Amino acid sequence: MNIKPCVATIGYFDGVHKGHQFLLEHVKQMAKEKGLESAVITFTEHPRKVMQPDYHLDLLSTPEEKRQMLKATGIEHIIEFPFTIELSQLTAREFMTEVLQKQLHVQTLFIGYDHRFGHNRSEGFEDYQRYGAEIGMDIIHAPVCEIDNVNVSSSAIRRFLCGGEITIATHCLGYEYFLAGKIVDGFKLGRKLGFPTANIQINEPGKLIPADGVYAVRVFLEGTEYAGMLNIGVRPTVNNGKQRSVEVHILHFNGNIYGHDIRISFVQRIRNEQKFDNLDSLIAQLKRDAHEVERLLLHNHKL
Repeated sequence: MNIKPCVATIGYFDGVHKGHQFLLEHVKQMAKEKGLESAVITFTEHPRKVMQPDYHLDLLSTPEEKRQMLKATGIEHIIEFPFTIELSQLTAREFMTEVLQKQLHVQTLFIGYDHRFGHNRSEGFEDYQRYGAEIGMDIIHAPVCEIDNVNVSSSAIRRFLCGGEITIATHCLGYEYFLAGKIVDGFKLGRKLGFPTANIQINEPGKLIPADGVYAVRVFLEGTEYAGMLNIGVRPTVNNGKQRSVEVHILHFNGNIYGHDIRISFVQRIRNEQKFDNLDSLIAQLKRDAHEVERLLLHNHKL
C-alpha cells in the first residue's frame, strides 16, 4: 500500500456514529499538527463473524454505507483491511510492528476508549503504549464521547434500536437510522383498510431492523421525500403468522411503485404493534397514527 507516514485509528466503525466521528476529528487534528496524513483502518468483515462463523450480529451499516460515511468525515485514507484467522493470531506487538508500522506506515495511533486488538484481545492500552515506545510509534488513548450520560458505541446504539428507542439512537448516531430496499408485492390488505402499504424487501439481510412497532419515518422515493407510517412486525390482527414484515404507508401518495428502490429513515416510534379486536378498531387506530405522523413530520421544516 502506497501510504505516507500517517496518524491513524483502527476499528470496524459500524454505523460511523458520533463516537467514531469524534475520534476521527482527533485523528485529523493531530495529523494536521504533525504534518502527516490521516487514516482510518477498518475491516471488510466484522472480526467477530470471522472468529465465530455461526455468530449473528445485526449491523448498523452495510459495507458501502460505511465507506460513504467514512469518506464524508474528510479523513484522507480509508484503508479496508481483510480480517482473517491468520491476522487474528498475531499478538498486539506483532500486529503493530508488521502491519501498522511496516505496511501502513502509522507513526501515531489513536485507540478508541473501548477498543482492543491482538490475539485473544488479551492486552490493553498500557501494553500498546509500551510496545509503541519500543518501536517508535506514539499511542494515544482517545477520549470517551458521551451523550445523555451514554458512552456512545455501536453496541449501545444496537440496544437502543432493538428497544425502539429511536430518539436516543439518533442522538448517538448523529443522523437518523435508515434502511434501504426494494418495494415488493405484499398481501395488499392495507389497500382494503384505506391505508395502502409498500412492502419493503431490505437490501442487506444482515442490517439491523428496529423493534416491532409503528414508526414515523421519512420516505425517499425517486428523489422525493415523503412522510410515512411504517409498521414492523407480524400484523397480529390479521393473523399473519410469524412472518415479520416491514411495510410503509406513504401519506398523501397514490401510485404504483412496485419494484422501485426505497429508503426510509426513522424519526420516532409511535407505539407497539398490537392486536385489535376487529378491523374497525384497527382502522381507527391507523387514522390516529397517521395524524400523529403528520404532527411529527409534515410540520417539520425538513419536509
